[in-house]
Amino acid sequence: MLAVRVKLRRGEFALDVEFEAPTPGVIALFGRSGCGKTTVVHAIAGLLTPEEGRIALDGDVFFSAEANVRPERRRIGCVFQDARLFPHRSVSGNLRYGLRRAPRETHRIELHQVVDLLGLRVLLPRRPYQLSGGERHRVAIGRALLSQPRLLMLDEPLASQDLARRGELLPYLERLCSRLRMPIVYVSHQFDEVVRLATHVVVLDSGAVATQGDVASLSRSAALRAIVGTEGIGAVIDGEAEARDTETGLTRVRFGAHSLRVAMEEAAPGRRVRVHLLARDVLVALAAPAAPVAADVLEGVIVSLEPDASQSLLVEVDVGGATILARVARGTASVSALAPGRRVFLLVNAAWSRAYAPPETSRAGE
Repeated sequence: MLAVRVKLRRGEFALDVEFEAPTPGVIALFGRSGCGKTTVVHAIAGLLTPEEGRIALDGDVFFSAEANVRPERRRIGCVFQDARLFPHRSVSGNLRYGLRRAPRETHRIELHQVVDLLGLRVLLPRRPYQLSGGERHRVAIGRALLSQPRLLMLDEPLASQDLARRGELLPYLERLCSRLRMPIVYVSHQFDEVVRLATHVVVLDSGAVATQGDVASLSRSAALRAIVGTEGIGAVIDGEAEARDTETGLTRVRFGAHSLRVAMEEAAPGRRVRVHLLARDVLVALAAPAAPVAADVLEGVIVSLEPDASQSLLVEVDVGGATILARVARGTASVSALAPGRRVFLLVNAAWSRAYAPPETSRAGE
């Protein structure tokens, strides 16, 4: 368990944060720029001292009214936005620097493991100036891992990357999170990264915890909606991969008594899958389609309706095994017939959904 309670003030900014998150796993700190995410990371790492609070990992206290463990004794590996590699060292030299910082009795992550895990073998002789942004971050993560940390903290490692570089680095992060049984704090203001990687999410807003929990339940919270904006509102569904259709290339994901066909990288049958359905991409019908349609059709019951910032209604529908959000324009003829308890049909097209196989939290083979 990572337990954090931190209070401090820096000029006009006041931070008052408290949360607990299970370990091992990927604990995402999510929120707008300036909400206090990096300040929390610095407090956990011991790079700044809170005015009051308590920070503990798996029962070991890093900070309290009685104690303040030095940063180097906390054994926390930190990777920041700018990677911070040594320019005069090769990739191999940067990685071996991490090994030299590790306590001798704790060598459980070996150099060859990190090289293979992060795809660094061909990069070993290069200098940092010869690397892309994504490659530099992979090396920085590898160096942090080789210091044998008890906790790995990644502070917006993709924030400075363009779309192509983010796409290059994310699969490595997924593999890292799956293979290593280690607590990871992942800081981001991009919710798609959180959906792909997190096992627990802490949403920060204006220096405080707005909400926290697992990704699926938190995806429908009002606090999250206010941060992601109208275009990012949607529901996250946890399901299980079934057979892949070789003709269409789509994978069927089962959740409860329902299933959806989604476009995603191949996942073995039985693999846990996370589907992100944006509210703008889900259609609501009062009756089942009279003829076959290309979309998947889910039958459910309206739980709630509320005005949306986009001059629409946000409709929450329980389909049994999951709750889905849909957006309906207020001028639509059927709006007057919508009410809590009303049975409706949702049309979901595979092309609209975003599906991921989120990281497992145990080592391969365990």
